[in-house]
Amino acid sequence: MENKNIPLEGRPVSYSRTEQVQILTLDAINGYNRLFGGKLMEWIDVVAGVVARRHCNRNVTTAAVDNLQFRAPAHANDTILLSGYITYAGRTSMEVCVRTYVENLDGTRTQINKAILVMVALDENERPTPVPPVIPETEMEKKEYIQAQKRAEYRKLRKEEHF
Repeated sequence: MENKNIPLEGRPVSYSRTEQVQILTLDAINGYNRLFGGKLMEWIDVVAGVVARRHCNRNVTTAAVDNLQFRAPAHANDTILLSGYITYAGRTSMEVCVRTYVENLDGTRTQINKAILVMVALDENERPTPVPPVIPETEMEKKEYIQAQKRAEYRKLRKEEHF
């Protein structure tokens, strides 16, 4: 049995950063000849899960999709790049940001989606278990960490109001 009172060693954002690349095929296209939002949500959930698993070295579950913004469409044969990274870790949960881009043949990228998900680490009995803290290193990571901390506080307030 693990001692949950021993502090875990922090990990930098780069430790768990994850990218996934897809070529958009017809099976992921909706009736408007664009990327089906549900398919993109599936890909985002997988990327967020990998980021969280890498960060805590545990199985994880999605607790919430905190924010999901569709900014622009993607079309058949587009190269889709999903880039995920951890922004904040609480006691047992982690906030993960996944940004989605259309990558042109010349390598330029246009962001089409941003999602914020909350993932929870699970122990052997599928119960929430402590996770390592995040160590933001760059100025952008530090800024996102502060923003994520505020979102975590707001989520706590919302949770108390609704349950």
